Amino acid sequence: MRFGLIFPQFDIGAGPDGVKNYARLAEKLGYKHLTSFDQPVGLDQHSRPDWSYVHTADDLFHELMVLFGFLAGVTEKIEFTTGIVVAPMRGTALLAKQATEIDVLSNGRFRLGLGAGIRPEEFEACGFEYGNRGKRFDEQIDYMRKLWKDEIISYDGKYHKLDRGGINPLPIKKSIPIWIGGVSKAAIRRTAQLGDGWLPNFAPDDYGRECIELMWKKAEEYQRDPKEIGIEGCVPVVDKTDAQIVDGIEKWRKLGATHISLTTIPEEWVESERRWHRLYDADRGIDGIQPHIDRIEKFAQNFPEYLNEDL
Repeated sequence: MRFGLIFPQFDIGAGPDGVKNYARLAEKLGYKHLTSFDQPVGLDQHSRPDWSYVHTADDLFHELMVLFGFLAGVTEKIEFTTGIVVAPMRGTALLAKQATEIDVLSNGRFRLGLGAGIRPEEFEACGFEYGNRGKRFDEQIDYMRKLWKDEIISYDGKYHKLDRGGINPLPIKKSIPIWIGGVSKAAIRRTAQLGDGWLPNFAPDDYGRECIELMWKKAEEYQRDPKEIGIEGCVPVVDKTDAQIVDGIEKWRKLGATHISLTTIPEEWVESERRWHRLYDADRGIDGIQPHIDRIEKFAQNFPEYLNEDL
C-alpha cells in the first residue's frame, strides 16, 4: 500500500508558507501523497441549527486546483489527489485544463478525485443545476478523457458540445487517473464502470466490506478487472494509540486497499449515520498546524516500514 496524508485544510492557514512547508515536510518524511477536500462555497451553519453537514463556512478551504499547482512547483516526489472535486459544480473543459496543468507542472504526480455532490445550495451558489448532476457527471468523465487523449476533437454530447477544438498542452501520458468519491449506489456503479480508483468515505468495517465487494462485482459485470481499480482508505490518528492506528491500517489492507491516507483532522466516523463528522477543535486539542505536524512526524518515526511500502 502507498501511505499518504489528508491535507489539514482547516488549520494550515491562508498564507503560502504553511502550505509549502507542510508539503515539503510530508515529502521528506516519506509520505507518498496528499489528499485534500474541496469546498468552493461554504454554507453558514449558525443560521441552520439542525444542520449536521461536516464542513461549513467556518472552515478554511484552499481551492484545490490552484493549491496543487502551487505545490507542484515546490515539491519533487509527493503525489496530489483531490478528494474530492464536485465535478458537476464546475465547467468541464476548464476542469480538464486545470487538471492537465497540475499533471504537467508536477510531472505526472496527480490523481483527479471527483464526486457528484450532495448539497443543492452549493450548486446554486456556483451556478449549476443540481437535479441532473449524475448524468452530467458521467458525460463529464467521458468528455475530459477525450480532451486529454487527442489534440483536436469534436464532441456531441447531451451536455457538452465541441466542434474541432482541444486543450494544449495535453497531459504527460494523455490521460489522468480519475478516482470516484462517495458510497452511494451511483458512486459504486460509477467507480466500477468508469473509475481508475475509489475514494470511499466509510470505515473498514462490515459495511465497508459489503460496499467494496459490491463494487468489485459490478466491475466484473462491466468486464473490468477489479484488481485494476485502486481503493484509498482513511485512517484517523487523533487520540489513537499506535495499536489502534495499526488495527485501522490492517483492516483496510484486508479489504483490498491500495492507498492509505492518515488524517490528523479531528473527525470521526459515525456508524449510525454512515458519515464523517468533525468534532470541535477544543474537544480534540487541535490548535493550529503544529499538532498535525507532531502527529505525522510521530507516525513516520514509529512506523517507517509503512512509509517504505509500495504497490
